[in-house]
Amino acid sequence: MEKQKNAVGRRKEAVARVYLSKGTGNITVNNKEYKNYFPIMYLQNQVELPLKTIEAMDQFDVVVNVQGGGPKGQAEAIKMGLSRALCEVNAEYRPMLKKQHLLTRDSRSVERKKFGKAKARRSFQFSKR
Repeated sequence: MEKQKNAVGRRKEAVARVYLSKGTGNITVNNKEYKNYFPIMYLQNQVELPLKTIEAMDQFDVVVNVQGGGPKGQAEAIKMGLSRALCEVNAEYRPMLKKQHLLTRDSRSVERKKFGKAKARRSFQFSKR
């Protein structure tokens, strides 16, 4: 790999632009160390998952710009973008990542609110009297 590879990952309202280059395993999210950006262990594991799957935690440096959504959506958007970038680096990673469902876009999103309802499906409280 001569230069950096980049890919986009999306989840809910979050969009992550991931830049991957050879390195020592540094992961930076919005100019912060990812463990500081995601203090919850589950979200840190989501970000690391593609690299752990191919057993390359200390071979790549990852720089991410992520915006929109909440912490969970952002972490999962990064997971997808990183998986896509790794496939660009080496096509042999694809079967391992695919087996872990890391290349599948999770299309679930918040259902829109409808008029005449309190939320998307919840009705206003009914009072008989």
